[in-house]
Amino acid sequence: MSFAIGVDGGGTRTRAVVVGLDGMALGRGEFPGAVASAHEPNRAADAVEAAVRLAAESAGVQLPAATLWAGLAGAGGPRARAAVTDALSTRGIADRFVVGTDVEAAFNDAFGTGPGVLLISGTGSIAWARGDEGEPRQVGGWGKRLGDEGSGYRLGLEALRYLTRAHDGRAGSTEMTGPILEHLGVSAPPELVAEVGTASKSRIASLAPIVARFAEEGDVAAEQIVERAVEALLTHVRVAMSHGRAPGDAGARSSVVLWGGLVANGGPLRPRMLTALEREGFDVLDHDLDPPMGAARLALSLRD
Repeated sequence: MSFAIGVDGGGTRTRAVVVGLDGMALGRGEFPGAVASAHEPNRAADAVEAAVRLAAESAGVQLPAATLWAGLAGAGGPRARAAVTDALSTRGIADRFVVGTDVEAAFNDAFGTGPGVLLISGTGSIAWARGDEGEPRQVGGWGKRLGDEGSGYRLGLEALRYLTRAHDGRAGSTEMTGPILEHLGVSAPPELVAEVGTASKSRIASLAPIVARFAEEGDVAAEQIVERAVEALLTHVRVAMSHGRAPGDAGARSSVVLWGGLVANGGPLRPRMLTALEREGFDVLDHDLDPPMGAARLALSLRD
């Protein structure tokens, strides 16, 4: 039986889906995640292989697959992508395969080969777009030191920075102070220096819902932080869609899908993002993504 496999992998989990040649899902598998890295490519390769074998068992098929497309966090750079590709080449899970990014897999599920913008805001942030001319463009995705504007990480970090200024008297008080300190397990702002020095990106990002909640309750500091985040994400979309438009086409409406913990359905920033995007003439599609299926469709296209 000929079949294809799509994989979506990030730092939290790696998911695989087996599809028949008609594109219908036959089975799925999930394994803990690993980010693609040029230095430790086997970690991502191990996660992909484990998820794929679980999916194949669920589907009742025998590996190798005809084709496999793996969208992995961290695989945007050529060195990491090449290293993971090499590590996967000995696993016997597919006759032909491609390693790309998790963002490409998600975009393909949202828009296929058509135009649109995928705006992701979770722990990090990125916009990925394709215009009518078919050329993709990435905006953002520069990581926590150089980018991630409008992400959970940046919301959390800005809140912590505000707390230190408020403690000094350089900024007004905020109701966020107590809940943030409690969430991090520290008793006073001076302890934040050691805590933040060792905290993971996801731990800082876990403060974002607190910031969003106090913004809704009218806390001035939280409101300002959230508004800056919304404006940063809106700029990602503006810039992404300005690429490839024909002269005189600036007013054309563009479709946007929101994804990630802050802006997907139920996300704390989604209402504000919907208002901001619709005010500027973007059509926001209500679409719950299935990135492994987006990757599976890319895997099927490898047969052409």
